[in-house]
Amino acid sequence: MTLAPPKAATKRRPFPFVQDSGTELCHGSATTMNPQSIRNLSLIFLCSFAVSVRAADASRITLLRTPHGGIQPQAAVDNQGTLHLLYYKGDAGGGDIFYVRRPRTGETFSPPIRVNSQPGSAIAAGTIRGAQLTLGRKGRVHVVWNGGKGATPVKFDGKEVTPLLYTRLNDAATAFEPERNVITYAFGLDGGSSVAADPQGNVYVTWHGRAPDSPEGEAGRAIFVTRSRDDGKTFARETPAIAQTTGACGCCGMRSFADSQGAVYILYRAATEKTERGETFLVSPRPDAPFEIAYRHPWKATTCPMSSAALTQGKSGALAAWETAGKVYFASIDPKTMRVSPPISPFAGFNRKHPVAVANENGETLLAWTEGTAWAKGGSVAWQIFDKDGAPTTVKGREEGVPVWSLVSAFVKPDGTFGVLY
Repeated sequence: MTLAPPKAATKRRPFPFVQDSGTELCHGSATTMNPQSIRNLSLIFLCSFAVSVRAADASRITLLRTPHGGIQPQAAVDNQGTLHLLYYKGDAGGGDIFYVRRPRTGETFSPPIRVNSQPGSAIAAGTIRGAQLTLGRKGRVHVVWNGGKGATPVKFDGKEVTPLLYTRLNDAATAFEPERNVITYAFGLDGGSSVAADPQGNVYVTWHGRAPDSPEGEAGRAIFVTRSRDDGKTFARETPAIAQTTGACGCCGMRSFADSQGAVYILYRAATEKTERGETFLVSPRPDAPFEIAYRHPWKATTCPMSSAALTQGKSGALAAWETAGKVYFASIDPKTMRVSPPISPFAGFNRKHPVAVANENGETLLAWTEGTAWAKGGSVAWQIFDKDGAPTTVKGREEGVPVWSLVSAFVKPDGTFGVLY
């Protein structure tokens, strides 16, 4: 049986229809109940469903601009759900670092506290030389950064060298202690440095530099570690992380991280030959255990990419994110087995840099990165969520507005959704 056509045409009413891509709109029309109208009603239902799915997807990601017009956000969340944030302001060669925090149930950040006591002692140029923070025992904030133009000069072997500056939040959490240089002999600081801390009071400051008797060039560079056993009050003399020669990409950043069980991870770009710049993972499975090379992600390149990397807490061990050949990747690291999961990268893209990955308790991973950024050039922030099996989901996006010399940071909100700062 077929439906008879209407006796008179009714007024047509336009309705929106979301195409398969979920990003474009077109218009159809609704009529009375004939075969075409039944199909139209089906489309209306599908349209409503697609719109609601898209709205639900959007609610999984909260985009936040860095407070007070700052750049280079660095975020961390403590066990109470408080969001801790660093950002940079001022001249690219000699500016200041500020710290703010936001409580678990709050929507606004606290008044900013300047981290560096010496005005202009931080640096933003190159993107990868800026400040990094970590949370240690009882949530204490530890910060490290390469010295900028305003830093007190340091001399070694008759030459002026760049200091590596460390500070921590005081016991009252109201101000930062005066920063101090932690390098004693392995100077030659160029690219990034990093800091890690565990719940037992161990604090690790890491960087790549050159020992006085090492060969010139990137092949002579090495990863150095100085450790504090008293929450950053004092630090031991630095030592090479590993005896094996790997070199280090001089103008690339690096990252260190200590997980909740005390394992320590270092992620950096090696440079053993002129064309070999593979990302390299070092792992120390427990305090006082030696570091070992757990994984290398090869990359043949003739120039320094000025890349950065990220390490955060995963379901077990650490979650790493890095760049290789204009693509961004993430993988998990098991400190007990030293195994690194197969790296995962988003689908087609170009000129992707400065990735960060964070995971929620359900095993979902957010990967965020920049696109189009370069020397003295801003760009866009992009992101995608991957499910617990590492498969890409439809929750992804891109937004213009990453400032010059900046990057992105990400965090997990108390409800398991994600925040992206840029």
